[in-house]
Amino acid sequence: MAAKVIHVEVTGKDGPALQKFYSEIFGWKLDTDLPDGYGMARDESGFTSGIGPTRDGSAGQVTFYVHSEDPQGILDRVEKLGGKVLMPLTEVAKDTTIAMFADPEGHVVGIM
Repeated sequence: MAAKVIHVEVTGKDGPALQKFYSEIFGWKLDTDLPDGYGMARDESGFTSGIGPTRDGSAGQVTFYVHSEDPQGILDRVEKLGGKVLMPLTEVAKDTTIAMFADPEGHVVGIM
């Protein structure tokens, strides 16, 4: 596989309940001392999982993020192939830039 999935995010109406569920199912040790009730776990390879409430109280979703050395190139290809850019390249933390797009059927995918 050329591009690797490096982060999975689960959001929903009840962030703490989702954090408890996934922690107990998979044994994830979440750092919940983060803004907005968000929790993150990291394994020894650097793969991260984030779980928290949606900002607007909606049902939420599961999103996977793929690492890319050329994120703008991916966003350009997304639109050419019938997808839609939902979030342009955005710096969300020091050394962390993300973007989000929807595939032609509306599934949301992140680039990191």
